[in-house]
Amino acid sequence: MEQFTNKVIQGDCLEVMKDIPDNSIDLTVTSPPYDNLRKYNGYTFNFEGIAKELYRVTKQGGVVVWVVGDATVKGSETGTSFRQALYFKEIGFNLHDTMIYAKNNPIPMTHNRYEQKFEYMFVFSKGRPKTFNPILDDCKYTGNSHGGGFRNRTKDETPTSRHSKSTISTKKIINNIWNYNVGDNQTTKDKIAFQHPAIFPEKLAEDHILSWSNEGDTVLDPMCGSGTTCKMAKLNNRNYIGIDISQDYCNIAEQRINNLPTKLL
Repeated sequence: MEQFTNKVIQGDCLEVMKDIPDNSIDLTVTSPPYDNLRKYNGYTFNFEGIAKELYRVTKQGGVVVWVVGDATVKGSETGTSFRQALYFKEIGFNLHDTMIYAKNNPIPMTHNRYEQKFEYMFVFSKGRPKTFNPILDDCKYTGNSHGGGFRNRTKDETPTSRHSKSTISTKKIINNIWNYNVGDNQTTKDKIAFQHPAIFPEKLAEDHILSWSNEGDTVLDPMCGSGTTCKMAKLNNRNYIGIDISQDYCNIAEQRINNLPTKLL
């Protein structure tokens, strides 16, 4: 693993991943070049082959976060995202959660449907996830209590037991729709990153990295583009492996990573 760890590797991810050992990756956070929405320097990708390699290299209990959307062709969404999700299940992954990446400020479009503002974040796991560090939010009604009441009743409505009052905790797990601002100085402050056609927010990558991995774990992005996942993995004391077929994008990713403080891994 040393030849891969904490590196951005130029190459076809399907070929590169073949040399990554079985059951060695704790978490993958990636976004494929879906449908026609991304002109990825003319490159194409073998989805089914990549999915199978991801299953092989993922540890038992590891997680793959697959951020994807659909193009609209001749008035109909392609549904590619759903087909991909079902294929991940077919090869052995659990569909642990279907999450939504909602954009607070999407680019407005002119068409005969409601404005598109989200993408899917499919969370696949190889067995039961071994790590879950939930993101918490403040409870609105902290300190209040649930009223006591009768838990069960007989046929004649006679109470059989009573449960006591409980105080509402100070924190709660957030929901599975995550909202982010996108665009200049929102997705990232790294100007160079916008030389890539489709970058997702740094905070999105960070939130998944914190949720599904621990410090010292290895985080993979097999289509790392501008290097957002790798950057946020390093920033949060995880090992990273980035792969991209474009040397130009690898150069961008390496520059972003190298600009981080040197206090980390």
